[in-house]
Amino acid sequence: MTGIDYEAEYNNRARVPEHPAIIEGWARDAAAFRNTASAELDLAYGPRQRNRVDLFFPAADRRVERLAIFIHGGYWQMLDKSYFSHLARGPLAHGIAVAMPTYTLCPEVGIGEIIEEMRALVRFLHDRYRLPMAVSGHSAGGHLAAALLATDWTARGLPEAVVPAAQPISGLFDLVPLVATTLNRALKLDSVEAGRVSPLNWPSPAGLALHAWVGGAESDEFLRQSREIVDEWIEGGVRAEYFEATGANHFTVIAPLAEPDSDMTRDLAALTPGRGG
Repeated sequence: MTGIDYEAEYNNRARVPEHPAIIEGWARDAAAFRNTASAELDLAYGPRQRNRVDLFFPAADRRVERLAIFIHGGYWQMLDKSYFSHLARGPLAHGIAVAMPTYTLCPEVGIGEIIEEMRALVRFLHDRYRLPMAVSGHSAGGHLAAALLATDWTARGLPEAVVPAAQPISGLFDLVPLVATTLNRALKLDSVEAGRVSPLNWPSPAGLALHAWVGGAESDEFLRQSREIVDEWIEGGVRAEYFEATGANHFTVIAPLAEPDSDMTRDLAALTPGRGG
């Protein structure tokens, strides 16, 4: 027995009672941003209904010289891209185009299938732009960002470093603790599958970069998750760093991406390569 109350540690909505107002604010700010952005919306990157991506461009000519992905959270079972459009504002100011996908949710599919959908998104973007791309993501999206960084792309016919860097924000990398929580009603994980889809158990993507951000007001388990993947992957040759956003909870931690001059946005800009590297 670990003595850890995993239900309490991973129940972010209970930990942050004001979360409904924060999420409403996301939706409002995202819709307002889409009304003024240079964008292509709801492009299909795969065959399923939710295999859609919004592309936001730094300028009206829609030329793309640098590219980042932002993957939304929601424990693989909630939300979609429409809540997060405004988070493109910060990267766009640095000349970075931003792709924001929606993916099929659990329990309609398993987490392994969601990983494959995000891999299909990378293929779609590579075929379209022929650029390496950094990947940021929040919560479950942080898990997916790490999974994309650790994917063997050459086995899938893509360049080895098509995803050279990831910026998970309050991500989940060890999914085994979720098996005993109510979150698993939709995830339908057993301990074997939870281990299989945990990037912490995969070979470290040596030579690549992972910058793990986490809110300082998060639960001990969320802090552990980010510290542990950084520590493990540093030993495996990854250029990994840990960043703790002082005072931020699970819902406020992503807000700095909407600000061009925030440390988080500048970090993503530093991780995002240009054409040819």
